Amino acid sequence: FTLHDGPPYANGDLHIGHALNKILKDIINRYQLLRGRRARFVPGWDTHGLPIELKVLQALPEAERKSLSVLELRTKAAEYAMGQVEGQRTQFQRYGIWGDWQSPYITLQPRYEAAQLQVFGRMFLNGHIYRGRKPVHWSPSSRTALAEAELEYPEGHTSRSVYVAMPLVSLGPHVPADLVGHLQGAALAIWTTTPWTMPANLAVAVNEKLEYAVVEAQGDASSAWAHKKLVVARDLVERLEEKLGVKLPVLGVYSGAQLAGCMYRHPLEGRTSPLVLGGDYITTETGTGLVHTAPGHGSEDYLVGLREGLPLLSPVDDAGCFTSEAGPALVGKAVLTDGNAAVVAMLGEAGVLLLEEAYPHKYPYDWRTKKPTIFRATSQWFASVAGFKDEAMTAINQVSWVPSSGQARITSMTEGRNDWCISRQRKWGVPIPVFYNRDTDEPLMSEETIAHATKLVAQHGGDCWWSLPLEQLLPPELAHLAPTLRKGEDTMDVWFDSGSSWAGVLQTVPGLNFPADLYLEGSDQHRGWFQSSLLTAVAATGSAPYRQVLTHGFVLDEKGAKMSKSVGNVIDPRIVILGGKDEKKNPAYGADVLRMWVASVDYSSDVMIGPGILKQVSEVYRKMRGTLRFLLGNLAGFDPQVHAVPYEQLPSLDRFMLSRVAALHKEVTSAYDTYAFNKIFGALQRFVVQDCSTFYLDVAKDRLYIRAADDPARRSCQTVLAALLHALLAALAPLAPHMAEDAWLNTPQALKDGKASVFQAGWAVPDEQWATGLSSEEAAAWPALLAIRDAVNATLEKARTARAVGASLEARVVVACQDPGLSAWMSQLNGAGNGVDELRTIFIASQVDVVGDVATAQLCPFHDTVSVTLTRPATNGAAAETSQVEVCVGVGKAAGTKCARCWNYSPAVGAADSAAVAGGFHDLCERCHPVVLAAGVQPKPMQAVQAEMAVVA
Repeated sequence: FTLHDGPPYANGDLHIGHALNKILKDIINRYQLLRGRRARFVPGWDTHGLPIELKVLQALPEAERKSLSVLELRTKAAEYAMGQVEGQRTQFQRYGIWGDWQSPYITLQPRYEAAQLQVFGRMFLNGHIYRGRKPVHWSPSSRTALAEAELEYPEGHTSRSVYVAMPLVSLGPHVPADLVGHLQGAALAIWTTTPWTMPANLAVAVNEKLEYAVVEAQGDASSAWAHKKLVVARDLVERLEEKLGVKLPVLGVYSGAQLAGCMYRHPLEGRTSPLVLGGDYITTETGTGLVHTAPGHGSEDYLVGLREGLPLLSPVDDAGCFTSEAGPALVGKAVLTDGNAAVVAMLGEAGVLLLEEAYPHKYPYDWRTKKPTIFRATSQWFASVAGFKDEAMTAINQVSWVPSSGQARITSMTEGRNDWCISRQRKWGVPIPVFYNRDTDEPLMSEETIAHATKLVAQHGGDCWWSLPLEQLLPPELAHLAPTLRKGEDTMDVWFDSGSSWAGVLQTVPGLNFPADLYLEGSDQHRGWFQSSLLTAVAATGSAPYRQVLTHGFVLDEKGAKMSKSVGNVIDPRIVILGGKDEKKNPAYGADVLRMWVASVDYSSDVMIGPGILKQVSEVYRKMRGTLRFLLGNLAGFDPQVHAVPYEQLPSLDRFMLSRVAALHKEVTSAYDTYAFNKIFGALQRFVVQDCSTFYLDVAKDRLYIRAADDPARRSCQTVLAALLHALLAALAPLAPHMAEDAWLNTPQALKDGKASVFQAGWAVPDEQWATGLSSEEAAAWPALLAIRDAVNATLEKARTARAVGASLEARVVVACQDPGLSAWMSQLNGAGNGVDELRTIFIASQVDVVGDVATAQLCPFHDTVSVTLTRPATNGAAAETSQVEVCVGVGKAAGTKCARCWNYSPAVGAADSAAVAGGFHDLCERCHPVVLAAGVQPKPMQAVQAEMAVVA
């Protein structure tokens, strides 16, 4: 069984989300181990990319940063990453995560990088890798592309925003015939905060779901406008009247879809461009509802341009100045300063500038130079998702998604996926193995060059791309081309790194399956690792890298709020385990309580954690631990090969308890198989509290403590306790392995079958008889009897409150049942004579009588009538029958004297004709006397006994 680990990023301490993720994985792996499967877990780390590169650069003085060579930067980045890996590894191990921690996969390892390059090579040879242009964040001040993490958004930035009229020249095919006239001579009103991008305008986009109005401007403010009729979003008409200072009466209304296909003339360039459908990014919150679209200068614009087949126009150079493509009036001007001002002036001269206003908003700045950035199209390497999208969709349908909604999420994301830009202008990453002609800039990349680079990286690591001369980076047969070539400097997107892990791990590490049996990560990975892994695997192999995908939600505080250091509601898993400085506020719960919290929550959606929740979970943990201690304490000296009682000889009570163990096993097994760990937690909690503590173990104390060591009744109970121990340990072990192993270490050797670990013992499968061995009468009657027991306890409490009795053993219970069958079965149980099934042991009372009429029960000083459910199972083709049975419970004072040993009340205690008295044991009952006698205990003198009894009285 292979659960493939999605690599966390090697930067910073682990948070509670990491704990949720890794513990879920460990629970699954440990269950698979118990089921007898090999479940090698290879943990991984993602170590390349911008965050680590920035950490290294930020830690250096400015002078050293400027003089840093590529290899020096990569060396420092690798050292930092490995330090982070070591810290995170220690923390993961403290969670009790079982894995191959000494041989993890790390994306900076040469063998992993080589496997990644092999994936890249297969995709290239399959025709799925190409070079193209795409807009990216560009810093004119640094003359480099930037990633989002390299940007700052300082307060106080104000842009020059403009409203511009783009005159229509023809109408689209979807404009209703009766509304055509309103659009004649109209212009599209657009708004932009980057006037400098207007020369690159190639379309105007509308939202097909919005309504648009043709309005006609009236008022002095529009006197200089070349076009009075404008198309704007209907919902913005009133706001635009106020902003533009004109009246805008509506002439006609159209949907965005009806406007698609209209053509307009660029007011500065003269070219004709289309009105196209955009997306949900077009709203009525600001602007006009129509969006100026320049595919070379915006991410949404670029995507629209790809869909509509628009050219990628970006008339801006590396320094952020207009090129000749922008026209002679603008060439050489800086787009963020004088170039921007020149465009605004030109729009005014053309009569299409409706309004210019200052617009304060957040704008990206270069974090190094503290100067504004731009969006600019540059040459990049792409994976052509369109080339294998159909195969990816087929692969998605062949995978099992848990929850099932995950399939819809990744389907929609993959369907809408454009080509994947896999190149980055960074130094800390896996190099893209490409060479460029110095004169033509044409790329050189072939099967031979990729294979040679892969071989070098496998031997020397990715650093060789910067350390070896170009001649050695080329295959020998192409080395003579070195003087005409330069090597590429781009590295791969880190999502390509982690998305290649199926090749770097599953296909290379012995003992792992490809495809993996399971991928398990947060729900955000439908857009991330699940998708990048799917795309690389399908493009390279034609199949998905996983058979099943399981997702979990995010962790919130116990009030359902997002965790924030500033708010102070962050839960640190280390403090949960080890405790905080204030032990009362942050007690040390240990790893198992953290793990049981993971098991207790419904991780299919967002989950909550906090001090109150952890305290509740710790109480459940202590209850389970206490139950295991009780079982172990009462199994000393029990050898199942010698002392176990055959199932057929077990009393009805013990056979009923084994049926409950079988039911628990069935429920827990089903829940483990479907990853419903909260159901396991709930089932174990109910079983330990209701079936064990409140009922069976409470009842069992009498025969465990009072009976002789080899008494059949005691051995019968120990037989059940052994079954209970094995069932609970197996069910608990994946959730709380430390507690389970602790209990196993303290389990008598006779019960361990030579196994050193609870995980070697395997899954505790109950005997088939346990589920089917009860007669239909017993199966129906025992649940009803437990309900009667609850009624007895409630009535005893009334008597105790009235101080009529103290402990329940001081009481006599009378039960009158209206159902003859149930009454007869209780009478039969009460007369079993095996010291186990008698109702006095079930009710923990000294005497119990089953009577035929309610009046007799009502003679007791305390009584109550209850209705219990009696369900008779289906037999001989007849349907199951459920009925409500009236039962009267009476409680009075028990007859006789209290036994000094078992505390039961019996007329035989101190009776002159009793065997105990004859033997000199005046304070023992008829049950305890032979046990004490067999143990060789000598009786006390009568005088001492009388003195003690007087004190008790």
